[in-house]
Amino acid sequence: MVPLDSAVNIGFPAIVGHFGLAIPTIQWVVIAYVLTQTSLMLSFGRIGDMLGYRRIFLFGTGISTVAFAACALAPSFAALLGARIVQGIGAGLILSCGPALATSLFPEAMRTRILARYMTMFGIGWALGPSVFGLLVDRFGWSAVFSVRAPIALAAFVLGWTLPRRPRSAPEPFDAAGGALLALALSCLLLALNRLRLPGADTALFAAIAAAGFALFYRRERHFVRPIIDFDLFRNGDFTVVNAMNVLINLAAFAIMLLAPFYLSRIPGLSLPVAGLVLAVSPLGVVLAAPVAGRLALSCAPRLIVLSGCGLCSVGLFGISLSGGAAEIPVLAVSMAIQGFGLGLFQVAYFDVVTATIPVHDRGVAGALGMATRTIGNVMGATVLMLVFQLLLGSGGDGETFQAAFQATFRIAAAIPAGLILLDAVSRRRR
Repeated sequence: MVPLDSAVNIGFPAIVGHFGLAIPTIQWVVIAYVLTQTSLMLSFGRIGDMLGYRRIFLFGTGISTVAFAACALAPSFAALLGARIVQGIGAGLILSCGPALATSLFPEAMRTRILARYMTMFGIGWALGPSVFGLLVDRFGWSAVFSVRAPIALAAFVLGWTLPRRPRSAPEPFDAAGGALLALALSCLLLALNRLRLPGADTALFAAIAAAGFALFYRRERHFVRPIIDFDLFRNGDFTVVNAMNVLINLAAFAIMLLAPFYLSRIPGLSLPVAGLVLAVSPLGVVLAAPVAGRLALSCAPRLIVLSGCGLCSVGLFGISLSGGAAEIPVLAVSMAIQGFGLGLFQVAYFDVVTATIPVHDRGVAGALGMATRTIGNVMGATVLMLVFQLLLGSGGDGETFQAAFQATFRIAAAIPAGLILLDAVSRRRR
């Protein structure tokens, strides 16, 4: 359900036309959803650790069923945004408990293999978004990106009742005030990032509120009996670094979903469904890489898999920068496959490190942390990479200027995972 939201990008032009919107307004369809999902995810992970992942999954799938139907039937743009907020709540509940729920059903020795299968399914959903829904939007209109997912969510809700119940445990306190501070800080951080392209007083205000919110959240969590997240974990340098790497590699990877649609739209005669199939190549790389990463983890250190993933991501992103016109779509597709394969290796190894470091009874927080850092990286990528692209594009809109800006932006994106490998080498040498 959740990675299928990549389909919404395909429906943007149809949504703009249906509601008579100015093009920049469409960003709120993404902001309303991502802001809600990300700001609540860690708190939902903590609640899942307290109440059981099955229960949180059922709440998430039930809310999502209602939200998808509400989005598809929205009579106005305001109603659509309200439904997207509800959808963000459902997605936050599902993502916060997903990895923890999957791993809780199997012995701990199978943890890495189960995480690999989880990421495989995530990649399949991500690939189906732009490919299948390109056809559906072309045939049924923008509402298909929501209406088709309502029965999927309902099926997941019904099947969720077959999952085993967790034995009741002693009640634990939940830091509601801390959760509110975290939600405020994360929301303002994402809004500040979104406003970087057109900075003003509101950008500084959002940044200041985010900084104050994080400071107050940190101070409160240091003294709470059962904090939402234990900051002592970040004393482990490797743990801190791999979380920062997850933000940055997803920042770089978002260049594909951000800029590749514009590149494909400029190719004469390329239909929307075919463009969707091309965009699906990167997540298909994730699908292929996830089980490979699970097998490699049996004999290789997670750090080596993480660095291998960074290297392949860098090669793939650089390969995309070599793409030219329609004749070079095979170069684009192969490069996207390499990038996706690298991202798949990285994500499985990353989740393995995080779930191995955080105690078993806090697996909900572990999964939520992994998904939250990924989303923050995507939002940063949407802001930073678009800013870079616009600066390179300047006032020119001709084909050659666009092509030069496109290629340069992808080379900058390719430098990010390459830089992570260099930083790791330097930090290891200093130790």
